[in-house]
Amino acid sequence: MATPADIAASDVRDAHEIRHWDREADVVVVGFGCAGACAAIEAAEAGAETLVLERAGGGGGTSALAGGLIYLGGGTPVQEACGYHDTVEGMFTFLMAACGPSPDEAKVRVFCEQSVAHFHWLEAHGVPFKRSYYPEPSMEPPTDDCLVYSGGEDAYPFDALTPPVPRAHKPQTPNAAGGFLMQRLIAATEKAGATVLCDARAETLVVERDGRVVGVVMRHDGREHLVRARRGVVLTAGGFVQNDAMLQRHSPLLQRCNYRLGVDGDDGRAIRMAMGAGADLSRMHAGEVAVPITPPRRLVRGILVTPAGQRFINEDAYYGRVGQEGLFRHGGRMFMIFDTAIYERNLAGFETHFVEETIADLERVAGFPDGSLQRTVELYNRHAANGEDPLFHKHRQYLQPLVQAPFAAIDCSTDKVIWATFTLGGLRTNPASEVLRPDGQIIPGLYAAGRTTNGIAAEGYVSGISLGDGTFFGRAAGRNAAASRE
Repeated sequence: MATPADIAASDVRDAHEIRHWDREADVVVVGFGCAGACAAIEAAEAGAETLVLERAGGGGGTSALAGGLIYLGGGTPVQEACGYHDTVEGMFTFLMAACGPSPDEAKVRVFCEQSVAHFHWLEAHGVPFKRSYYPEPSMEPPTDDCLVYSGGEDAYPFDALTPPVPRAHKPQTPNAAGGFLMQRLIAATEKAGATVLCDARAETLVVERDGRVVGVVMRHDGREHLVRARRGVVLTAGGFVQNDAMLQRHSPLLQRCNYRLGVDGDDGRAIRMAMGAGADLSRMHAGEVAVPITPPRRLVRGILVTPAGQRFINEDAYYGRVGQEGLFRHGGRMFMIFDTAIYERNLAGFETHFVEETIADLERVAGFPDGSLQRTVELYNRHAANGEDPLFHKHRQYLQPLVQAPFAAIDCSTDKVIWATFTLGGLRTNPASEVLRPDGQIIPGLYAAGRTTNGIAAEGYVSGISLGDGTFFGRAAGRNAAASRE
């Protein structure tokens, strides 16, 4: 049962009360996913004695469970080799639109400006990328190919803002690459000289009376250990999707999703540790919501409707955008409508719930209001026959009238098919990965990155931005922590 402690700020430990430290390091990193690994690498390579605390038995975290797409652009070698000309401004324009409303412009700007350099940093630290493109969007390639469209860059409204360019880069390995990515980053962490202590659960921060964070209280081998951080503490311990009390407090709709993307450590502990030191929070209501109605993308020739029988989005949009619209604006209720010329099972195995010989019969048995689905399909068909979609601007290549009986509906509600979610809200940080107070002042000695923070994906999302953001700002956290002095 949830308790107030599951949502409350963790009490900090007063540094003046500590007479003996069990361990010391220049930089202490809490969490060993992609952000923690990159923070540790940068700190160690800068000459700082670096200690990584990981509560599990080994590194990886949620990053190891990911598909492995890393959002990179602005003209990477892979993009150039595949014939796609990207620019910093094009990438910036897209991310400002897709990750909003109102994402942190300074973060997005530096991420875009330094994206090509970040690509080279990853390759230099053992993460390989094949110079190849994979044509099925919104998923990691089952091959060892690299470049894919992952956020609806080639769909309305984003294709009207800036020329579409694929930017998700998968490391060179078949199928999901999160585990492979973490193997390479863990090896790079060890090579850099950082010390990793597993089965070490960080519990609270140690703070000087002037507000500076100077250490961590952690539990290891059944007892409490006091760990001094001479230069800084970096929090990279995931989000809070596994904490029901925090979800209920901040984003209760996410609890309707039936598949939570996160390890047990995604319980918000690092967020609550920082809250105890006075940290500000940002967009705690936000979450990614992916409903894999595709691939294959040709299925978007069907239409998506609400229980009122009304379309609400262009079906060729990124399926994370579809999920967010479906959950936050329609309560997690939607249907996908096909005719027999279009229907096939998608890769997630979604089955039809209703099949009838006419749209009128489908409307009746599926429980739509009288005439609603019929009017929606009639309007859609009339314009689709002319290659037009004036309401939602689905691309012409996916416009196909629904005319060939039988007709089918998949109930895509949260209790019927996969709705995968994770949290996007977290600590408010600046582009240097310094943790901020509500008044905008930094908390000295405290840094954070990855899903512990509210990163580039302020509310909207594109696949690959978690690993892109986590690795990039993890590096910034480690680098700046190492450069700090008491």
